Amino acid sequence: MGKYKTVFWDLDQTLLNFDLSMDHAIRKVFERFGLEINDEIVARYDEINRSYWNRLELGEITKEEVKTGRFRTLFEELGIQNVLPEEMAPAYQKELGSVFFYMEGAKELVSLLREKGYRQYIVTNGVNATQENKMKLSGLDQIMDGVFVSELIGYPKPMKEFFDGCFAALPDVDREECILVGDSLSSDMRGACNAGIAGCWFNPQEKQKDIDVKTDYEIRRLEEVLTILEEERV
Repeated sequence: MGKYKTVFWDLDQTLLNFDLSMDHAIRKVFERFGLEINDEIVARYDEINRSYWNRLELGEITKEEVKTGRFRTLFEELGIQNVLPEEMAPAYQKELGSVFFYMEGAKELVSLLREKGYRQYIVTNGVNATQENKMKLSGLDQIMDGVFVSELIGYPKPMKEFFDGCFAALPDVDREECILVGDSLSSDMRGACNAGIAGCWFNPQEKQKDIDVKTDYEIRRLEEVLTILEEERV
């Protein structure tokens, strides 16, 4: 074991493919409520959804406002009046938590790291009930040592207070021996900086940085985490 002994994992779009789950869920609930759904509407929902989560990260809105506000914005654009956002939101969350899709190599990697003795934790801004369901269905609840959800801690990633809450529950964990792996620069990598731990940007699509934030490592495939973890302290 090298210089890192504890791995904090982002869940959505890092270990689990959120894009596939989202596509499944939004189509299912639109069909259930008798609403038209097509690729353009799915893409527009995705854009609106991301903008709401970005505002949550900045502390501008609450998670409850995310859950209903994104549908309110979408319905206003589409002229939908026969379904309320307050009706759509819980149905969507239930559907979102009913399916999971692993990112390539994710389950094999976290299972191997567990065998090797690494401590692993999920750190997520997702809705608690939804994430709990996906953890159970995927089997990640049996692999991870714990899960930290922003709505339970009271602060979202990337805020320092979120990670202070995590480490308060892990008094024997040394921050210098921790690394956070995630796909989001604004949430995960900025969060790692705020927490005072190493950050590994999972960037399979080779995107260019759109914000100025420090990344200690950058990987294209999750299996590359193994090489990082085997590095010796210098």
